[in-house]
Amino acid sequence: MRFVLCSLLAGLAVAAAVLPLGLLGGSAVRTGAAVWDALPADLATPRAPQITYVYANDGKTLITTFYDENRRDVPLTQIAPVMQQAVVAAEDIRFYEHRGVDSRSVLRALVSNSRGHSQQGASTLTMQYVRNALKNDPSLTPQERVDAGVDTPARKLREMRYAVELEKRLSKQEILNRYLNIAYFGAGAYGIYAASQTYFSKTPAELTLPEAALIAGLLQSPDADNPATGDRAAALQRRSYTLDSMVKTGKITAGEAAVATTQPLVIKQTRPPNNCVDVPPQHTDWGFFCDYFRQWWGRQAEFGANPNERDDALRTGGYKIVTSLDPGVQATALAQSLGVYGYGSARSMPLAVVTPGSGRILAMAVNRHYSLDPNPPQHPSYPNTVNQLVGGGAGVGGYQAGSTFKMFTMLTALEAGMPLSTSFNAPGRLVTKWPGSGPGTCGGRWCPANASPSWMNGNRTMWNAFGRSVNTYFVWLEEQVGVRRVVDMAKRLGIQFRAAGDQAMVARVDDWGSFTLGNASTTPLDLANAYATVAAGGLYCQPLPVVSITDADGKPVSAAAPKCRQELSPDVAAAATDAARCPVGKGSAYGKCDGGTAEAVSGILGGRPIAGKTGSSEYNSTETFVGFTPQVAAAGIAVNADNPNDNVGDAVSSAVNSAVAQTIAATLRGSPVQGFPAPSRARALGR
Repeated sequence: MRFVLCSLLAGLAVAAAVLPLGLLGGSAVRTGAAVWDALPADLATPRAPQITYVYANDGKTLITTFYDENRRDVPLTQIAPVMQQAVVAAEDIRFYEHRGVDSRSVLRALVSNSRGHSQQGASTLTMQYVRNALKNDPSLTPQERVDAGVDTPARKLREMRYAVELEKRLSKQEILNRYLNIAYFGAGAYGIYAASQTYFSKTPAELTLPEAALIAGLLQSPDADNPATGDRAAALQRRSYTLDSMVKTGKITAGEAAVATTQPLVIKQTRPPNNCVDVPPQHTDWGFFCDYFRQWWGRQAEFGANPNERDDALRTGGYKIVTSLDPGVQATALAQSLGVYGYGSARSMPLAVVTPGSGRILAMAVNRHYSLDPNPPQHPSYPNTVNQLVGGGAGVGGYQAGSTFKMFTMLTALEAGMPLSTSFNAPGRLVTKWPGSGPGTCGGRWCPANASPSWMNGNRTMWNAFGRSVNTYFVWLEEQVGVRRVVDMAKRLGIQFRAAGDQAMVARVDDWGSFTLGNASTTPLDLANAYATVAAGGLYCQPLPVVSITDADGKPVSAAAPKCRQELSPDVAAAATDAARCPVGKGSAYGKCDGGTAEAVSGILGGRPIAGKTGSSEYNSTETFVGFTPQVAAAGIAVNADNPNDNVGDAVSSAVNSAVAQTIAATLRGSPVQGFPAPSRARALGR
C-alpha cells in the first residue's frame, strides 16, 4: 500500500510538471491567460511587506525606518552572482532544468520518506516562492495565509500547480530575484538585502563566497541555525553543505570550497532602527519631529481609509520619505532651547521653525530627550519623554501664548476695513461688555488692565498698540469686530483648540472676550505657522513635515505637496506685518512705530527685515515670542508643561526672544535679504 501511494503521488507530481493548471484543479481546460488571471495577486505582482525609510531634507541622513518585516527589495543586478549561485546550489540544484516542479526530486523524496528514512523535501525554488508569496498576500484571509504554510499534500499540489504556471510566465532570473527578496533568513531578516545587513553589514552586491554560502545555508532552518541568535555550529555545517553543492554545480572548484570552508565566521550585525524612539542616539531630539510626522501620516487619506490602515501602509509599504527636517536648523534650535532651560530643568522651551509659503517644518526642538528610558526618581517626567511638547496632539493641549493672539484681532479689524491708523485712547483699565466675577472685574463686568500703564496708556493706533502690547486697546478692538470673528480668524490660520477648556469656550464663543489676550492654549508649531501665513502674504499652508514621498515602485506620492489656500488678502497681510515690525525695533514703512517689547531682536538679525510679537500669559506663567521674515517663521514658549502653577516669570522673556531670533538668524545665514512689501495707504492710513 505504501508503494502504491508513493507511485500515485509521484504520478501527480509528474503530471504537475506537464499538465495545464486547469486540469490539475479539476476544472474545465482554460487558456494560459485565464489561468494567470486566476492566480493570487501576489504571484502575479509581488506585494511583500517592505521597510519604509525616513530621511532628513538632504535625502541622505537617515532619521529612522518603519517596518513589520525587515525587508528591502533589490534587483538581481545588485545581488552578487555568487549569492545567486549559492541559493540555487543550497535549495534547488536543478533549478535551471525543471519547469517549476522537479519530478526527480519528488520521486526521490517520496521513496525515501515512505521507507521511513529521514524526511526529505522536494520543493523547488519556484514552489518555495509560491509558498512565501501566498503567506504575504494581503488579498487572502488570515486563515488562508496560515494554510499557505501548512505542510499538507493539498498545499504541495497547489504549490506545484502555481509553480508550473509561473514558470510559463516568468524567466528563471525573475523567479530567482523574487525568491531572494521574499525568503526569510532568520534573525528578523526578510529578503537578501536585510540578510546581508543583518549578518555582515554590507549590501548583497558585496557578499563574498563564504558569506553567500552561509546565508544560503540558513534557508532550511533560519531561526534555529542563524549565527546571530541561533546555532553557530549548525550555520557553519550548512555553509559547508552549500559550498559542496556549488562544487557539484560547477560554479566553484573543490579548492575554492576548501578555502571558503576554513574562513572564520565573523558576524557584523546592522539592525535598522524602527519607529521614532529609534532615532540616532546622538539625535534624540529628532524624535519629536518624527512623532509629528507620524501623526501627520495618520491623517493622510492617500495611505488608507482609516488611521490603522495608514499606519499599516507606513510599516509595510516600502516608501522612501524625504522629510523637511533640516539637521542644521534643528541643531541650532535645540542649542537655543537648551540655552533657556537645560535638560535638568522642570521647565521646557519648545521651539518650532517653519517655511512661509509651503508650511514645511524645518525644526522642532525642546530641552528633552525623545525616549522611553526611565527618568530619575526625583523628577519622573524629564528629561525623557515621548509627549509631543512642540506640535501638540496625543494628549498635549498646548500652552497659553499671551499677547501673540493680538495678531488675530488686528487681522480681523484690518479685514473689516479698519486701517492701521485706527486710534483709541487706551485707559489703564477697560470696562467691557462681558460679564465677570472676582478679581479683574468692575461692577460685574470684566475689566482688563494694562501691564505697564505709564508706557501703554494713551492714544494708540494698531502700530504702537501692537508694538507696546497694549491690552486695553486690543480688547476694545475685539469689541468692535466681535470675538467670534477673531476666533474664526485664529482657526483660519491653523490655531487648534485641543484643550478641553478651550473647546468649551469655542462652544460659547461670544463670551470669550479674553481671547485676544491669549488665554487659549496653542503650540509653538501652530503659532509659528499662523504667523508664517502673514509672512507669506496671506497664503496659509498646512504644517508639512515632508518634501517628497516615493512608493516602493519609485513613483511619487502627491501627499508630499503643500496644501495651501489664500486666507488673507496680500494687503491685509502686508499691513499686519507693518505693525508687527514695531515690537522688534524695526520701523514700519510709514514710520509709525513707537516703542517695542522686544527691540533687541532687530540687532540679532543684523539689519534683516523682521517682524514678530511677544506674549506673556497671566502671572507670567508662560513667556512666548514668535518672529518671522519672508523666508522663515519661528516660535518658542517657556513653560512648565507638567505644572501650570509654576510661573516661569518675566525675567526669562529676553532669553526666549533671543533664542527664537538667534534661530531665525542662523537659518537665514547665507541666504539673500528679502524685504516686506508695504501696505497700501488706504489700509495703513485710511485715506
